Amino acid sequence: MFKFLGALAASTALLATSAAAQTATPDQAQFRALYKELVETNTSLSAGSCTLAAQRMAAHLKAAGFADSDLTLFTAPDHPKEGGLVAIFPGADPKAKAILLLAHIDVVEAKREDWTRDPFTLVEENGYFYGRGTSDDKAQAAIWVDTLVRYKKEAFKPRHTLKLALTCGEETNGALNGAEWLSKNRRELIDAAYALNEGAGGELDDAGKPVVHTVLAAEKLSQNYKLEVTNPGGHSSQPIPDNAIYHLVRAIDRISRYEFPVQLNDATRAFFKGMAPIAGGEAGAAMTAIVANPKDEHANAILSRDKAFHSMLRTTCVATMLSAGHATNALPQRATANINCRIFPGVSSAEVMAQLAKLADDPAVKISVPEVRGAPVTSPPLTPQIMGPIEKVSQAMWPGVPVIPVMSTGATDGQFMTPAGIPTYGVSGLYGDRDGDGVHGLNERMRVKSLMEGREFLYRLVKIYADQP
Repeated sequence: MFKFLGALAASTALLATSAAAQTATPDQAQFRALYKELVETNTSLSAGSCTLAAQRMAAHLKAAGFADSDLTLFTAPDHPKEGGLVAIFPGADPKAKAILLLAHIDVVEAKREDWTRDPFTLVEENGYFYGRGTSDDKAQAAIWVDTLVRYKKEAFKPRHTLKLALTCGEETNGALNGAEWLSKNRRELIDAAYALNEGAGGELDDAGKPVVHTVLAAEKLSQNYKLEVTNPGGHSSQPIPDNAIYHLVRAIDRISRYEFPVQLNDATRAFFKGMAPIAGGEAGAAMTAIVANPKDEHANAILSRDKAFHSMLRTTCVATMLSAGHATNALPQRATANINCRIFPGVSSAEVMAQLAKLADDPAVKISVPEVRGAPVTSPPLTPQIMGPIEKVSQAMWPGVPVIPVMSTGATDGQFMTPAGIPTYGVSGLYGDRDGDGVHGLNERMRVKSLMEGREFLYRLVKIYADQP
C-alpha cells in the first residue's frame, strides 16, 4: 500500500514537472536552467566555490551580449574561492546615479546525510523547488542575472545605469564578505543612489494565499562575543570550586535570563501598525498597544510569544557554541563560549558588550569581540520614490495585499552598503510559507509559483526605477 502510494505520488510529481516544462515559455525555461545551475553550484564555505558560481553567471551575461568591459570578476588573493561578480548595464543619462542590484551567492552549510534530498541537486516536487540556496539567496541572485539578460535581449535603454553585484561571505562570519570588500576596495564599481537587496518578501497563509508583502527598511547588526575562562587546571581526582567550566556556565545562565528592553523605530512602528488589522484579536490589539506605548508590559508579553516579534522588539543575545576542557581526567584549563547578538539599530556593539559583562558578573570571565562585522546601521528613508513603484507593481500582481515596511531580525549585506553611503532596501516579491521554508535549516525550499512571480515582480519593478527622473 505505502509503496504503491509513494510510486503514485512520484509519478504525479513527474507528470506535473513535465507539464510545467512543456508549458514554460523559452525565456522561462532559460531562467529555470540558470537557477538550476546556480543552486547546483556548491557555494558553502567548507566545500564550495563562489568564484565558480560567479564565473558561471558571468557566462550567461556574456552569452546575452554583455561586453567583457561590463563584467568584473573579483577575488581577494587570500580567498580564491570567495570571489564575486559585478556587471554593468549602462544607462542613457550620465548624470543619473546608478541603481545597485545586490545578492549573495554563498549558502549555509548542508550535510547530505541530514537532508531528505541532495542539498546541491535542484529537485522540483509537489510545487516546490528543494535545495540549499533555493530561497536564500540564489532565487534573487538568479532573478537579477535573468532580469539583465531579458533587458539586454529587449534592447532596453534605461535612464539609470543598472549595476549587479553577486557577492560571497554573507552567511559566515570569518569568511571574506564580498559586499564589504567592494565597499572598501572597489567602491567605484558599486557606487549607486541606492541598492535593492534580499531580506523581505511576501507571506502566504496555510492555504497558499498572499497575506502581506514586506519591504526591508531596517535590520539588526550581527555581532559575536567570545566569553573565555582560563585556569591552571589540575587532576580531576582533586576537584576545587574554581573550575573554568563552572564560571562559564554560570555566566551564560545569567545572560540567558536577561531580556533587553523593548525598542521601536520607524520600520517596526509601521510594521506593527500595518499588521495589527491583519493579525486581529489579541495579537492585533497588542501590536496597536505596543506602538502607542513601548513600555506596555502586557502587550510585550503577548507579542513575545512569537519568536519573530520577540526579536523584532529588542536586541537579542544567545549562546551558540561551547568549548571546554582538554582531557577527560583533568580539570579544565580553558572554557569558551560564543554569544551571538542581533543588535537593534542605533545601539552600539560596545553597549551590548558592557551589558554582557555586567550580566556575567564574574571577573574570571573575559569578554572579547573576535571580529567586528559591519557598522551600526541606520534605517534608510522610505521615500515615495522607493515605496511608490513597489506598491504599484505589488497591487497589480497581488491586488489588495498590503505592502508593509519591516525590520529584519537577522542581518544582510545592507549592514555594509548602507553605512558606506548606499541606502539598501530589501524587496523581492518572493512569497514564502509561514514556517520559513527551511532557510538555514533542513530541506530548504521555494514554491515554483512564488519564484516565477518574484521574477516577474522584480523585472517590472527595476524597469520603473531605471526610468525614474
